[in-house]
Amino acid sequence: MDSIIKRKVKEATYLTAEKAWSYRPILRYFYIQHERMREFLFPEEILDYLTQHEGFQEYTLEMVQQDLESLTKWGNLIASQDHRKAKTIEEYKKKNARYQCTPYTVEFERMMINLEQMGDTFGGSLEKTQFERLYQVLLKIEQSEKQSAEESAQLWEDAMTYFRQITRNTSDYIAYIHSEKVAEKMKTEAFLVYKDRFTIYLRDFIVGLQRTSNQIQELLTEFSNDRLQQFFEKVVLHQRQTFRVEAEERDVLREHQEKWQNLKEWFLGSAYGESEFERLQERTNEAIRRITRVVQRMSERHQQFRSRRRDYEHLAKWFERLASIEEAHELSSVVFGIFHTKHLVGDAIPTDDLYTDIWEEHPIEHIVNERTVPTRDTNKAAAIIDRREEIQAVQREHLLQLGRQRQVIEQYMDERWLRIKQLPVIEPFVRKLLLNWVGKAMLHEDHLVQTEFGRTVRVTIQKERVILRSTDGDLEMPDVHYEFLGKRGGTDATR
Repeated sequence: MDSIIKRKVKEATYLTAEKAWSYRPILRYFYIQHERMREFLFPEEILDYLTQHEGFQEYTLEMVQQDLESLTKWGNLIASQDHRKAKTIEEYKKKNARYQCTPYTVEFERMMINLEQMGDTFGGSLEKTQFERLYQVLLKIEQSEKQSAEESAQLWEDAMTYFRQITRNTSDYIAYIHSEKVAEKMKTEAFLVYKDRFTIYLRDFIVGLQRTSNQIQELLTEFSNDRLQQFFEKVVLHQRQTFRVEAEERDVLREHQEKWQNLKEWFLGSAYGESEFERLQERTNEAIRRITRVVQRMSERHQQFRSRRRDYEHLAKWFERLASIEEAHELSSVVFGIFHTKHLVGDAIPTDDLYTDIWEEHPIEHIVNERTVPTRDTNKAAAIIDRREEIQAVQREHLLQLGRQRQVIEQYMDERWLRIKQLPVIEPFVRKLLLNWVGKAMLHEDHLVQTEFGRTVRVTIQKERVILRSTDGDLEMPDVHYEFLGKRGGTDATR
């Protein structure tokens, strides 16, 4: 750890000192003049500025000089002797100093202005265009072989600027929508006015993010180490051309490589966990669900206290126009539902196949036991029933069913490929299998999945959209290619 991190920052003393009421206005004036490219100020000028404000009417030049000496001692100002105005020997002997603020002071005041403008709430925003700008810069970096050192340095500066804006704005805005102030606002009726605009804002960001982030992730994985090394060498070469009196001690090339690694891990994740990009998606979706729940609870509360008198009067007119009691019963069943319904619970599981629909199940016989619990001898040992034959029969049936399904899948294959676009009208269980493989493959970076048949399949989603036709309906979806790589494990292993 660098020793500079452990040292006491005396330059920040003026922020909490007892005379902060005079130190802070003085240094704020120095900062304003620094931004206007005036580096050196005199005590008389500072006194004229302070006496224009309330609370400094009795402020004297001696008091200004004492404050300036304290700020110089803490490292906020740099004092230099000024003899240009001396007309006599006495004026020359008298110490006439001019003062310049230090870089620490400039950064402190810049930070304080930002904090003052921020207030007590988080700022930030969800700008989907920042991801598009970052993607365009990364594309230019990939094609930077023929670019000069100056152009490479500008591209690197743009990439880091957009990346800082993304991380800072998104983290601040997520903290804002999860803050206590917003949570209290959501509980009020006034929030209903903003809920549609709030939801659309979050949903548009998610759509734009998903459209661009996949391109950024794919681009980051394609960068080679040699190309990045050449790019960073150009950036460092341009930065070292800037004239500095002090010797450059820090490893600039390593710093750039670490920043690139941080950008890459933000989008792709690391060995220690998922990426910040995935967390951002998850937290934004959770915010949308949260807003939906709040609005639903408000609607239910309104519905609870709303009078149903007009509704019932309208229904009564319907019933009044009916000619017979049978028609009234039919209307009642539609409006109010079935009265005195009975719920039947079954404890048998007819099949272990996840892809069997409920209307394909066989009827279940359920034995209703008597209500009184019969007494039994607790000391009587229960017999152990040998069910090996039943278990083996179920296993054989399961393996036979897998074999039939594998034969159906293989008849649709073209050598080791299966393409959605080329499929004829298929069975419903085939569609469910293919969609299930897509869902499992998307959870892995290599898009590999091991099927129920022991075959390893690589799933590739194409941009073209096609119609998957099956006997129970049609489904519009992207064209998916399944490449069967070979057997791996047993038939009961799934990835």
